[in-house]
Amino acid sequence: MTAAETVGQRPLVISDVAGGVATVTLDSPGNRNALSANLCAHLLAELTTAVRDDNVRAVVLTHTGPVFCAGADLKEAPERRDAAARDFSAVLELLWTSPKPVVARLAGPARAGGTGLVAACDFAVAVDTVSFAFTEVRIGVVPAVISVPLRHRVVPHALYRLFLSAETFDAHHAASIGLLSAVVPVDDLDDEIGHLVETLVLSGPKAWAGTKRLLRSEAPSIAVELSAMQDLSAQYFNSEEGREGIRSFAERRRPAWVPHC
Repeated sequence: MTAAETVGQRPLVISDVAGGVATVTLDSPGNRNALSANLCAHLLAELTTAVRDDNVRAVVLTHTGPVFCAGADLKEAPERRDAAARDFSAVLELLWTSPKPVVARLAGPARAGGTGLVAACDFAVAVDTVSFAFTEVRIGVVPAVISVPLRHRVVPHALYRLFLSAETFDAHHAASIGLLSAVVPVDDLDDEIGHLVETLVLSGPKAWAGTKRLLRSEAPSIAVELSAMQDLSAQYFNSEEGREGIRSFAERRRPAWVPHC
């Protein structure tokens, strides 16, 4: 039985270990790998297993289907979204503090929380056709939890514009502002990932982990930041504006606050 199966229901994340590399794959393409309660629970379980496995030297986080991750699953009931938010925060903390290198592999777009996953990894490689967006303000909520890794990763003035405008941006812009480590043609994606991982595992495991801690030693506790942002996120999701935004998304219409022409 896999770690994900212990969580219950069909595993939405699959994991494979070969040559010292754990490949953890988001496997819910039917809803564009949205961050449902089940997916977040499975992802946390599989990542925890990979980080604790002495045979694993590096982790690659990837996906099935055409989309890396569409962000929060807005079709879930509020209590399920709360459970997802708790596990998602734990996933971000685990990725950010992992003593083993974690590389995000993107062959498809990321939105909102999916972009937060990318930011929490140590490295991220994407195909040149991949796009990103922080869509939270469009549905009346704030990008609270994902702001924690993103504020430590992305150039401040760029993040300011992208959070507030919710505009879509391409992979090359993502690389220029610090979100991505590399952008490659689709045919070169796996070669680039393989080369990066081969480079990373040449390092002494304890020295690599110690150097990562050194580089992040000036940052405040990510656990404290994530907890505060989780509370802020819940406040907006449960607000009148947030509820209207989620209803309008489900009903495929513009929210009530959009001016009528």
